[in-house]
Amino acid sequence: MGDNQIYQFSLVNALMAGVSDSGISVEQLLAKGNQGIGTFAQMKGELLMLDGKVYQLLDGGQTRVADNTDLIPYAVATNFVPQSTCEVSLKSKDSIYELLEQFPEYSSNLFLVFRFDGHFQSLICRTVKGQEYEGQPLADVGKNQHVQPYESIEGTIVGFRSPEIWQGFFVAGEHMHFVSADRREGGHVLEVSGGQGKLSIAVARDIHIELPSSDAFNKASLSVDDVGIKAVEG
Repeated sequence: MGDNQIYQFSLVNALMAGVSDSGISVEQLLAKGNQGIGTFAQMKGELLMLDGKVYQLLDGGQTRVADNTDLIPYAVATNFVPQSTCEVSLKSKDSIYELLEQFPEYSSNLFLVFRFDGHFQSLICRTVKGQEYEGQPLADVGKNQHVQPYESIEGTIVGFRSPEIWQGFFVAGEHMHFVSADRREGGHVLEVSGGQGKLSIAVARDIHIELPSSDAFNKASLSVDDVGIKAVEG
């Protein structure tokens, strides 16, 4: 993959339909880039790829370095090369949206890749336990999420901003995962309050999507559940 080209395996719509029994391996994902987000088989925790390592952000906020053979039913990745880097302050999660809109290459119809390294006064993240039965939809899995507040913590947020028209393929808008500086805690970002650090951004125009070949994917009735996606993604 070239710099800032986006690779995605499967669709958010597939997760919403409960398709998460198989996928590509961690080793295969690592060949696609150095930064990304996603989930693991049976939606057990959140996935964050950072600096060429893949972390599994488990229920309760703990993390582990994923094995190369772990399966990934959905992920977005890129070989991130920043086009702009600046020191910023974040009052809230909305501050990230506002800063992205100030990026000279910003367009509501283009994808953005970003990374924030710094200190947070407070941060709220969620993780999920995973499916309780085969084919359980993501919206139901999300009802049993673990919400973890963090106070005065150093770490990194990795995110992608997707155009509204791509809802269901991606998560429209900003989708962000966090990992602490010691790589021991993290999750899907719900709220941010008081951040100070470095924001790096790049625009992405080349999108490559690989679809699963599993029976579960082939037989699934896929549709765009806009309300459900927004509810589960926060």
